Amino acid sequence: MPGQHRSGHDLTVGAPVTFADHVRPDGVIVRWESRRHRKHQKPATGPTWWAPGARGWWIAVLFAIGSLLFALGSVPGYASAVGARWDTVTYFVGSLFFTAASFLSYLEAVDAAPAALNPAHRRFFTYQPGRIDWWATAVQFAGTLYFNVSTGVATVTDLSATTAHQHVWRPDAIGSVCFLVSSVLSWYEACHGWAAWRPRSWSWWITLANLVGSIAFGISAVAGYINPVTGQVHNAGRANTQTLIGAMCFLIGAVLLMPERTEEAHGQGTAPTGDGSTAS
Repeated sequence: MPGQHRSGHDLTVGAPVTFADHVRPDGVIVRWESRRHRKHQKPATGPTWWAPGARGWWIAVLFAIGSLLFALGSVPGYASAVGARWDTVTYFVGSLFFTAASFLSYLEAVDAAPAALNPAHRRFFTYQPGRIDWWATAVQFAGTLYFNVSTGVATVTDLSATTAHQHVWRPDAIGSVCFLVSSVLSWYEACHGWAAWRPRSWSWWITLANLVGSIAFGISAVAGYINPVTGQVHNAGRANTQTLIGAMCFLIGAVLLMPERTEEAHGQGTAPTGDGSTAS
């Protein structure tokens, strides 16, 4: 697009760039937004709630299934009904759905990168530290891998206290930190700053729900601390409660990804210019 260009982030110099304003020769200012461009690289295909041919739809579905399984595993009485082993298997399967969804989100961010940032046209092993969406999706994907380790090891019976501490609790704590960092970056990207009030924006609600869910997962990790000597969990009840809260928040965020995916096609929000920009 010809014309002048300036990027911004609404806060201090050096903060991550989340949008860029283009001044066209006719004087109209068009805003390119990071998240909007990533989520609407191509015109939405299929209806909002059923579009198996669309990557964005699969991201939403996979995140939703993973959230439901984590919520189910933390429901009071579920472990007693199915047994401790099947409870941990439920978490492990849920973590695999999280990983699949996060991987697709990461690919979505990679595909949204300008060609100059990916001259080798790589689909996975890229390094783009100047992009907030690359960091958000890459850190989230790393967090899901830690959850895979934590929940996978937890399915093994008769773990020693040391093993449970090092290979169940520790990767769970690291994964929770990754989710929190990713959610903070996504929130900043959607708000173009640390705080905003945009209740008419799908992205605002999605990133808010995920941020609250990540905080709950973090509290769960603290409460679920496993003593490396005794193998006792610090506060299992609180850990399960916070996991349930976090999973429900993630479920809400996942479901809202569907209307966000088709908002351009349905004429919601600011009119797009066709390249991920919006006129202002």
